[in-house]
Amino acid sequence: MKFADRLVGKGLDTWIILKLIAFNLSWMVVLVVPMATLVATLMAFGNLSQNSEVTIMKSAGVSLYKMMAAPLAASIIISWLLFLFNNDVLPDANHQAKLLMQDISRKKPTLSLEPGFFSKEVSNYAILVRDINEKTNELSEVVIYDYTDPTKINVVTALKGFIYFSPDQSKLIMNLHEGEIHESDIKDTGVYRKIVFENHRISMNADRFSFQQSATGLRSERELSIEAMTEITDSLKIQRTAYFSNMQTESNKLFFINDENISPHTIHTTETANLLYSRVLNRISSAKSVILSDQRRVQGTDREIEKYEVEIYKKYSLPAACIVFILIGAPLGIMVKRGGFGVAASISLSFFLLYWAFLIGGEKLAERGIVSPFLGMWAANILLTFVGILLTIKTNKESVTIQFSFLMKLVPKKLRSGIKTNSDENS
Repeated sequence: MKFADRLVGKGLDTWIILKLIAFNLSWMVVLVVPMATLVATLMAFGNLSQNSEVTIMKSAGVSLYKMMAAPLAASIIISWLLFLFNNDVLPDANHQAKLLMQDISRKKPTLSLEPGFFSKEVSNYAILVRDINEKTNELSEVVIYDYTDPTKINVVTALKGFIYFSPDQSKLIMNLHEGEIHESDIKDTGVYRKIVFENHRISMNADRFSFQQSATGLRSERELSIEAMTEITDSLKIQRTAYFSNMQTESNKLFFINDENISPHTIHTTETANLLYSRVLNRISSAKSVILSDQRRVQGTDREIEKYEVEIYKKYSLPAACIVFILIGAPLGIMVKRGGFGVAASISLSFFLLYWAFLIGGEKLAERGIVSPFLGMWAANILLTFVGILLTIKTNKESVTIQFSFLMKLVPKKLRSGIKTNSDENS
């Protein structure tokens, strides 16, 4: 739906649309799997708590830690598989999706002919059709002005014809019947030629209408694997070291004046002193310009390195969220004592919105150099892990139940009595 306005009227093949959907589903999988893990954990432990199975297992000597062992093991496997998907599949899918959207954006709508109006959508041609049979797509009284050769005037007329694309979509074929070709030379006005034909076929260039998918293109950080981004960051760090070395060299030049004609022992006249002073100022100005230029390059290189490091850490942090959400979901499911999908989905959405806000905020702060890329990408995992451990310990030691009575404050007073009466009757 996001790209619907860019797809309508393009005459795209169904397979192209399906490929575009599949490529864009890839980055959604990376976000859906951690959230699905949290929903599943909340529902599972919520059902156990709702049916008093948690109480029975605790009375039998089974602690919450043992109950969480199998889900934690499963989450580790899911995290590993998601990491492989995130590193090997997602970059190529993002790259192909970008190329596909660029190709679709360049593609113009299919050729449209209106009876009684000239169409100039085809390069170097003007096409006029008097009537179009919508059932058979037959064209009547066709007039075509051919401008492919600027030195000649070429007009083709036909009583009827058909227009269609070649199988590879590279050519627009005009199949004409019972017509004439009128040709004259602009340079030699005395030359005129007329050809009468029963069948005539014109092949026109259809690059502006055909869809041709690109095969290559430069990749951004979201279209690269960890190995490729690590190589880029290593090369960028080497460049940064070279900039620092150049800055050091220029700084050292400020403290040494190597001039054979001028030395401290030869400064006896005002003219010589002024010449030395002028050369020193020029050297300082030149060194300052070089240092400032290298400093800007270092800052730009740092931003590039941080951009790639953010994406590297993200490929680890998102799969790790599956494990973190087990620590959050298990104790919360027991506390809520409700295993329905609605309750699980609402709680999961709240936590995932918090997690996503931390992730987006950390990414922006890291790319601006305010926080480190590691902290920006792992802050949410660290915080939720700490909260999950506390909830797990507290839930294992004592039974805690989360009540939703605080939601009654949001209900108007006039409706509260009716809700309480209905709840009492249902109980």
